[in-house]
Amino acid sequence: MTTRPPLPPFTRETAILKVCLAEDGWNSRDPEKVSSRLLARFALEKPLGICGNCYRSYGNENWEFNDDGLMCFRFACINDLPIKESDRKYHWPLGRRPDDHPGLSDLGF
Repeated sequence: MTTRPPLPPFTRETAILKVCLAEDGWNSRDPEKVSSRLLARFALEKPLGICGNCYRSYGNENWEFNDDGLMCFRFACINDLPIKESDRKYHWPLGRRPDDHPGLSDLGF
């Protein structure tokens, strides 16, 4: 079986690393990486369509990992809020969030 370090038990530093790696998987938009790994706390933005509006989705998740570092349980609560394109806070090219981009707390989420 393949492991996905860092493995539990997590320290503050390894927990932050685990969340960043999951975020990178999500932002890759690669279905094989995204299928069972999401952020523990997140805000994401997605286009609504031709009206020029978007959705910002906020959520909290509880994760449980097995001894191989793989997620074995996920419980999520997600809420969508319509926003205008001009209210978007995420403006980077497709892929990984830049390291210097403000985090959720910095953006007021």
